[in-house]
Amino acid sequence: MKTWFLKSWMGLLTCLLIAVPAWYLGKCFPIMGGAVIAIIMGMCLAPIIGRWRPHLDGGIRWISKKVLQLAVILLGFGLNLSVVAKSGLQALPVILTVITISLLIAYGAQRWMKIPTRIATLIGVGSSICGGSAIAATAPVIQADDDEVAQAISVIFFFNVLAALLFPLLGTCLGMDTTTGEVFGVFSGTAVNDTSSVTAVAATWDSMHQLGTATLQKAVTVKLTRTLAIIPIVLGLSFFSMRQAKGAGKVSLKKVFPFFVVWFLVATCITTVSVHFGVAESVFAPMKTLSKFLIVVAMAAIGLNTDLVKLIKSGGKALLLGGMCWIGITLCALLVQRLLGIW
Repeated sequence: MKTWFLKSWMGLLTCLLIAVPAWYLGKCFPIMGGAVIAIIMGMCLAPIIGRWRPHLDGGIRWISKKVLQLAVILLGFGLNLSVVAKSGLQALPVILTVITISLLIAYGAQRWMKIPTRIATLIGVGSSICGGSAIAATAPVIQADDDEVAQAISVIFFFNVLAALLFPLLGTCLGMDTTTGEVFGVFSGTAVNDTSSVTAVAATWDSMHQLGTATLQKAVTVKLTRTLAIIPIVLGLSFFSMRQAKGAGKVSLKKVFPFFVVWFLVATCITTVSVHFGVAESVFAPMKTLSKFLIVVAMAAIGLNTDLVKLIKSGGKALLLGGMCWIGITLCALLVQRLLGIW
């Protein structure tokens, strides 16, 4: 342990020095969020730290893999299954349809446009479930490299910004109910992919129509329900990877099975049972906050490992795929809400 720390401390410190200001800037600019800011800062600093790279690589690699998994585990402490069951089930058909459509679009576009499978998978999962958190959970399972993660996060961010700017106007133009936050809350919770952007969109609607926090509470509950889809999606991808490995004549359960998702589920169950027996949900708030901060730290490491020039050159198809998923999810969410009578 001591030897590992001596080899890794410079990389760990560098990631923290990026993550701390990125975290606070993310609070000031929630549309972007700390994770995106950390990636951008890391990519900009990567060419500057080139001469110190051998001393930094150990810590940076460890953070981009292990800390990312720890962040996903701690995310489970922000999920109370009883709350999801009460308020999120109304939106469940919308959520399931949106996830299915996004994954089908990603699969079809990957084959049609010859996009690398891992990029298409990350964008499809990130668009359909919960943005950066879903990408963080999926990346180690499909063995995505840092360039691929950065590219997927960048695509998700771009459409998050568009959603934050356009969706409140879209809701108004479509005549969504402005007396309660139900309709727009379900729409923003299912059609916007990242939690920070869901919060920004829902809070804007509340401000526009003097609804207090009604829309925000509904949207966040729907978003929490959507986050649970991480579990079957990641497990499904892990078993697919296992089958591929068997086809190649070798397989290691330890390498392909995402044990960190099991701990994510354990954390979720601990939260649910504890709250049921009278423990305040605020007790788990620090772990939820720590999860978000660790994602920012991991994104700093991923940014430092990303070739910015390569990212720009190869980003066209990924951006088009993200746009197709975003439009598909938006139209699907509106259509299913209309069919179910929610809107």
